[in-house]
Amino acid sequence: MPTQDRRTQRERREHAEAALISAAAELVVDTGVRSLTLARVGEKAGYSRGIVSHHFGSKQGLLDALARALQSGFVPGLDEQPPGLERLLALVGGYLRALGSRSVTGRAFLLLWAESMTSAELKPAFRDRDVGFRHDIAAEVAAGIADGAVRADADPADVAVAVVGQLRGIGMQYLLDPDAVDLDRLGDEVTDHWRRALAPDEPSAP
Repeated sequence: MPTQDRRTQRERREHAEAALISAAAELVVDTGVRSLTLARVGEKAGYSRGIVSHHFGSKQGLLDALARALQSGFVPGLDEQPPGLERLLALVGGYLRALGSRSVTGRAFLLLWAESMTSAELKPAFRDRDVGFRHDIAAEVAAGIADGAVRADADPADVAVAVVGQLRGIGMQYLLDPDAVDLDRLGDEVTDHWRRALAPDEPSAP
């Protein structure tokens, strides 16, 4: 039936795109960002270069899709929690633990993010993703202020910049020297830090 055919075609497209994104991430980790080409991605995924062009249009389109995919669903389970401090803390701890899993996804993201500092191809996608990341963190802080879990004088935008800077900085240290950075332990340490830093002041004793 036509409806079934359309569904099958969509599923094939989604499967191909996922395979190509996975191949691109593996190539970034194995050989570096600069060696990434549509032909090499297609070959690694078992497709032709033309298929890669069909799905992403260009190397820039592939890089944009890769940037989105690497940061989407990085910390599972967040949508099940209400907005506010606890969800922010789950994000912070979960982010570091996800990086510590030594997965291809985590390493590829860090490599691409570092490369985006000097790459005209990568900078727009990663800048936009960081804007979105800071916006999401600021929203959690604002929700925490509204429900009383976060001190009223905390500035959501400033906290967001500090959190992203801390997470990215730890990630870069891990990329340079994985054995020196225990991300599982740091997940707990950084979570505790932000819980204390954002907690409302205790009322003074009479």
